[in-house]
Amino acid sequence: MTQKILLIEDDTTTADFIANGLEEEGFLTDRAANGRDGLFLATDGTYCCIVLDRMLPGLDGMAVLAALRGAGIATPVIILSALGSPEDRIKGLTSGADDYLTKPFAFAELLARIRLIVRRGTAAPAVETVLRCDDLEMDLLSRRVQRGGRQIDLQPREYRLLEFLLRHVDQVVTRTILLEGVWDYHFDPGTNVIDVHLSRLRKKIDEGEARPLLHTVRGAGYRIGAQP
Repeated sequence: MTQKILLIEDDTTTADFIANGLEEEGFLTDRAANGRDGLFLATDGTYCCIVLDRMLPGLDGMAVLAALRGAGIATPVIILSALGSPEDRIKGLTSGADDYLTKPFAFAELLARIRLIVRRGTAAPAVETVLRCDDLEMDLLSRRVQRGGRQIDLQPREYRLLEFLLRHVDQVVTRTILLEGVWDYHFDPGTNVIDVHLSRLRKKIDEGEARPLLHTVRGAGYRIGAQP
């Protein structure tokens, strides 16, 4: 069966170069020249890999990636970008990309990375749409959070913070990791923003419950889990 690649790239010359090369290698390639069209195509889930330019009109590549992962779409994504600093690569990979290739690039290297991801993805697990910890549940598709059947209303940043923690159940998450993963800070601005949001989140999740789930690990960070 022919494998399908989705190429989301606004530069026509680059897109032609990649698409022609992929088709010569036996891949079927669909193309989108802006983020909105690319996101629409990506949601059908039939692609074995998405090659995603980071800087796009309409909706930038990082926003497309966030929307895909937020909707539980696990199709492997390779980001292409002229932004090649370690911070840029780390941001791309920690936001849900499977690989990150900087421009200019050799087509042979892109092809090798696509083949590796496709081979690795043949035994991919089912798409995760619900995150859980004990009786706390987050539905990523409906964006609903409940604990023991009790609906929990969260502000957007509280939701993002809880999602990040639920993706790391029973792991200690440091302040630095939270600042990068939830607030996009690559340095500590010396603010108590984490403490304020965690305090609000703890009240909404744990107040009135027999088992607290959100824990502060003194001197290390924070952890969500059923055990103290």
